[in-house]
Amino acid sequence: MSRNTGPKHRMCRRVGQPLCGLPNCPALKRPYPPGQHGQRPRRRESEYGKQLLEKQKLRFIYGVAERQFRRYFDEARRGSGRPGDRLLQLLETRLDNVVYKLGFARTLHQARQLVTHGHVTLNGRKVDIPSHQVNPGDTVALREKSRNLDIVRAALESSAEVPPYLERDVEARSGRLIRLPEREEIAVPVEVELVVEFYSR
Repeated sequence: MSRNTGPKHRMCRRVGQPLCGLPNCPALKRPYPPGQHGQRPRRRESEYGKQLLEKQKLRFIYGVAERQFRRYFDEARRGSGRPGDRLLQLLETRLDNVVYKLGFARTLHQARQLVTHGHVTLNGRKVDIPSHQVNPGDTVALREKSRNLDIVRAALESSAEVPPYLERDVEARSGRLIRLPEREEIAVPVEVELVVEFYSR
């Protein structure tokens, strides 16, 4: 699994949006690109530049490496329905993202750590691969010894309601994917049509 070891909020500052989802994201205080030339007037971007930026934003939001992201797109294009919607469904139903959306972690990075450190089970079996695909009807839970971890308790205290395609049992520290999410239920600040155009060049 690849890991982003660079500045965690560089992309947030680049686009002037808190893509990380944190309420204290530096992009909210400094809504201009990083670097010594960040406050200069922005140049008009080309069509290719806009497509590239949207693709990079989507990669950053889900923490996916380029080669893996391309595989997701190829799978989405082979499937039925609109490629952009199918791509978002594949990304949204990754195990680490489901753990995050269930409110067991405050950030996707924390959720990924819970998975890789062996704290998460899928249908009763331990799974430590963050990219593992969760299918409708699958149950995601925290192992018994992991249910009262400090980061889990803190995340649940500050978590909002889960999306309508998930159901959560806070006491049991478990949740279930009821169905695949619809496009309008996936709130990402990305024009996914531009991502499709980028890979269709």
